[in-house]
Amino acid sequence: MELLVRYLDRSNSFSSDMTQELIKEEKLRDDLRYYFMSPCEKYRTRRHIPWKMGVQILKIVMITTQLILFGLNNQLVVAYKEETTMALKNLFLKGYTGVDEDDYSVAVYTQQAVFDSLFYVLDQYSQLGQLSVGPISYAEEDGKLLPLTICKEYYRNGSLEPSDETYDIDAHLETDCMSHDPRTANMWRTQNASFFSLDFYRLVNIKISFQLKGINLQTVRHRELPDCYSFHVTIIFDNQCHSGKVKLFLDIDAESNACKDWKISGTAQKNTHYLLVFDGFVILVCITSAVLCTRSIILAVGLLQRFSRFFQENFNRKVCEDDQSEFLNGWYVLVIVSDLLAIVGSILKMEIQAKSLTSYDVCSIFLGTSTLLVWVGVIRYLGYFQKYNVLILTMKAAFPKVLRFCCCAGMIYLGYTFCGWIVLGPYHEKFEGLSRVAECLFSLLNGDDMFTTFAQLKDKNILVWLFSRAYLYSFISLFIYMVLSLFIALITDSYETIKNYQRDGFPLTDLQKFLLGHKDFPVQEEIGQTEVELSNSIRHCYCCQRAPPSDDVILIS
Repeated sequence: MELLVRYLDRSNSFSSDMTQELIKEEKLRDDLRYYFMSPCEKYRTRRHIPWKMGVQILKIVMITTQLILFGLNNQLVVAYKEETTMALKNLFLKGYTGVDEDDYSVAVYTQQAVFDSLFYVLDQYSQLGQLSVGPISYAEEDGKLLPLTICKEYYRNGSLEPSDETYDIDAHLETDCMSHDPRTANMWRTQNASFFSLDFYRLVNIKISFQLKGINLQTVRHRELPDCYSFHVTIIFDNQCHSGKVKLFLDIDAESNACKDWKISGTAQKNTHYLLVFDGFVILVCITSAVLCTRSIILAVGLLQRFSRFFQENFNRKVCEDDQSEFLNGWYVLVIVSDLLAIVGSILKMEIQAKSLTSYDVCSIFLGTSTLLVWVGVIRYLGYFQKYNVLILTMKAAFPKVLRFCCCAGMIYLGYTFCGWIVLGPYHEKFEGLSRVAECLFSLLNGDDMFTTFAQLKDKNILVWLFSRAYLYSFISLFIYMVLSLFIALITDSYETIKNYQRDGFPLTDLQKFLLGHKDFPVQEEIGQTEVELSNSIRHCYCCQRAPPSDDVILIS
């Protein structure tokens, strides 16, 4: 009788252990199924409200609205700077036609034209208050007008006799500068006539620099507070080439800052407060989104650890890398990065609205990038539908092959870039710099501007002209008819592979088999240390159960 009792107790204990294991396995399977469900499926299963999806939708609307409001304001700022630059060129450059000739604004070819242009700048500057129609005036510091500065740079000593083909030049450069109050510019010119005595064969350049102040009043009409600007103007007479052509450059470095004393009536100040509140709410929504996505990542890591431990204990198997990557959702990382960029951009925007900062370009980069990533993240929700998921799967399948292909094609592209720069650079404006050559070749690769590129090459050097034809024809034939066609073929091949898998079914991994309730997971045997490298590759293929190459198979979650 006692033996019977012991047997029954042992049987009950064994049954209880088996029941606990089954319950543990089913609970893990339910948790995994729930994690990989879409937001709608989660709501139907457990009535769990999809907070993350709701926050993402709200964030898209708010960040896009914020970007549009800031973009309209930024356009006003850029337009003001560009129009002010154009106005100053017309004011200070004699003979300026409104269009820059090349990278310079005006060119002069005689000594008298140089003096006329130089004195024209001084005369116009001394009459700025009577000439300019915009709110621009001289800059002041501590109640005193900042002076205009003129410097000339020239070779220390030298003599030239082109007719005898002789020269004697001291290559050391000397610089003489003078400055004067803008209101006495005419007097300065007469009292320092010796300064304007120029030896043009020794002259390298003349640089005139001064500072102006301005106020951007157009923002008032858009219910924004006006900014005050400091314009650091530099006019250069460039004679470095000594070719008989003196180039005139006018460069402006504009700095915006908050006005020291201002008063405005109307709704501009109220509108600023509303925008600050709106930006603060955007920051709050982005923080909420980042917290929810971080929480999801932490839960995913916990599930991965449970799943890995279960497989190791029950099947003596490790979870393959592809199954592990299913838990590490890259969309969450993308959302968190976009949230951080949006938070930083919103803070900068608030500082700009409060006139504490003027970094419009930096703020636009943060807001623009965050908006780009937010809209890209919308694809995640479209991926729950099979017909919309084709784009994502094709990109994931084609990316490794396309990346390797681009590395090989890039070597050829760089070779053409360097070759075109060194040979055609002196004769063609599109090949003057490495970046311009790369841009020109990329345009040709896409079929843009072909005839202009051929026609603009100077044919004075017949050897270079012949080389240019061989260079351009070979590049266009190679990249358009071969490289670009192969590039498209790689993507098309991946697309066809994905379509076939969607029709016939994707290969099942261990994770998907477990979710479907399969029990056939062969136990891996222990192997020696000398077989580690071989076993790793076998385990990867065996774990993922894939006959085709890894580039052609992408799992969906």
